[in-house]
Amino acid sequence: MTQILEYLENHPKEVKRVLGITDKQFNKLIENAQNIEEKKKQAIAETEKRLIKAGGGRKKLLKSSDKITLTLYYLHHVPTFQVLGINFGVSESTANNIFHYWIDIWQELLPPS
Repeated sequence: MTQILEYLENHPKEVKRVLGITDKQFNKLIENAQNIEEKKKQAIAETEKRLIKAGGGRKKLLKSSDKITLTLYYLHHVPTFQVLGINFGVSESTANNIFHYWIDIWQELLPPS
């Protein structure tokens, strides 16, 4: 868990100031986005042919809730991906990849305004 997400869990009234949405909206967004991500992963797993057994390789640095927080933090504050990576403990390119991955999921989840 990143320091930002840990801070937000300990201070739920600060979510609005840090991410631009309320605590209830944040929790609902995490829940719905994780459901869509799980469905997306299942669809990919059904169609792909694996050469190596699932579950191998390097473990992920961030949980999906951290990745969602990273994306919201970027949208609210618009830092460079280098600064975003430093705040969340990942590289600049990883921060960029995480942001674009979750934006695609949110396009399915959130209706355009």
